[in-house]
Amino acid sequence: MKKYYIYGSSYRIFTVFNYIILFLAAAVCILPLVNVFSISLSSPSRAVSGEVWLWPKDFTTEAYKWVLRSSDFWKAMIVSVKRVVLGTSISMIITILCAYPLSKKKEIFRVRTLYVWIFFITMLFSGGLVPTFLIVYYTGLIDTIWALVIPGAVNTWNIILMLNFFRRLPEELEEAAFLDGAGHWQILFRIFVPLSKPAIATIALFTIVNHWNAWFDGMLYMRKSFNYPLQTYLQSLLTIDISRYLTAEQQNIVAKLSPKTIRSAQVFIAAVPVLCVYPFLQKYFTSGLVLGSVKG
Repeated sequence: MKKYYIYGSSYRIFTVFNYIILFLAAAVCILPLVNVFSISLSSPSRAVSGEVWLWPKDFTTEAYKWVLRSSDFWKAMIVSVKRVVLGTSISMIITILCAYPLSKKKEIFRVRTLYVWIFFITMLFSGGLVPTFLIVYYTGLIDTIWALVIPGAVNTWNIILMLNFFRRLPEELEEAAFLDGAGHWQILFRIFVPLSKPAIATIALFTIVNHWNAWFDGMLYMRKSFNYPLQTYLQSLLTIDISRYLTAEQQNIVAKLSPKTIRSAQVFIAAVPVLCVYPFLQKYFTSGLVLGSVKG
């Protein structure tokens, strides 16, 4: 009884500290977003003076009205949505198609080791920024959505995650499918892919966030500002004086606002789509692997 009591006390202490650490980690992630949201809903004078922290001061929605009326913001939003849809789809297809053969044993796929080393070398060494830009330039991708999608379509780390997940699937499933007359394409898309939803959801979320948050390649490959993705557009607002590009009527409206509140509203709106996608994918993170798929 004494040992059980000591074990129970230790476990409760560990649980308390665990919750405290997780709470602090969550606070570090959430509080900056709450601060940005509060600034976006505050009056310009309060926001500029630094009085706003976790609660809006002199509540106003003028900054959001300005953002929602901005055509440049919505053009950039559409470009980012296209990038996420195309980039995630292409990246996931390539990842699955590469991971499936690489997950096979050497006896089945004899040149597997060669391809593994080729992919592994790309993780350690890169051609650099200038060669990458030249490839994009001479292939005619400059100022197109494909310049944001194709260069980063193959992610070696994601391929490694997927092939390791495929390896954990029971071999009996594949053998039974072969006996029933199924080919590799049928096995991949009717057995492996449905059973790999947790891995696919995780990699898809990483890819979505990566495409949505990327800004440097948009600035590098896009010559025309209306082709900027959302994050590149927001970054450009931090480095230029937007008042020079506004009409007289727009300048009168902005004079009643603050660049800080406008940018905060834009940043918060830009974060909302990813926040909405995450809950739909999170349920797959804790799903069981192949529970009950092989019996007997």
